[in-house]
Amino acid sequence: MSLSAFKRFKVLLAQLTEQANQTDKKNAHLKAHRLLADNALFSDDMFVTYSDKFYPYVKEVERKVDELNRLIALGKNEFAFNQLPLLEKQISSLVTALNANNSMHVGAQQRLNAIKSKRYKKAAKNVMQSSHDLHQKLAEHHEFERRLAAMIYDREQQRTNNSQSVTQQNLSQEILALHQRLGRCRQAISKIEQQIEFSEKRFIKPR
Repeated sequence: MSLSAFKRFKVLLAQLTEQANQTDKKNAHLKAHRLLADNALFSDDMFVTYSDKFYPYVKEVERKVDELNRLIALGKNEFAFNQLPLLEKQISSLVTALNANNSMHVGAQQRLNAIKSKRYKKAAKNVMQSSHDLHQKLAEHHEFERRLAAMIYDREQQRTNNSQSVTQQNLSQEILALHQRLGRCRQAISKIEQQIEFSEKRFIKPR
């Protein structure tokens, strides 16, 4: 990692730290956040951190950036380079999740409103279960989407660094197949999001 690259990471982390702190403070005042509390924001193969707040995840990335810089300073470039893909995925996931925070709490607020309504208590219970299952399914598909994107990136790097035409051709075919799987995955995500919207609107809308 060059000095300029390290500085860029530090600038980005400073921005993420500020955004994470602001978002955590905002969420702390949202009653709907109680439905999301005590749950990890990311899968355990993406982050070691387990929290419903964003700031601890940013700190994990910050520690990793410092460790990479230390490895570079010690001349352990190859080992440091191998850590970069996960670091890039972590940062990308953080940016995506922070930007999606409002949308995530819209659904939570709708479920909270349903819980508070005695008139629709039974319907609210069904909605929560259905919505929970759909949100879990959506999270699994988003994780699959991230993994496919990472695989595509990895294969593209291999193709770029390989000069053998046969190998490049095989990698190109594999990349194409991965793109097709990614397309089907995103179609599934879109369908699940529609199901969530329909499910919550169907039961929560006032009569």
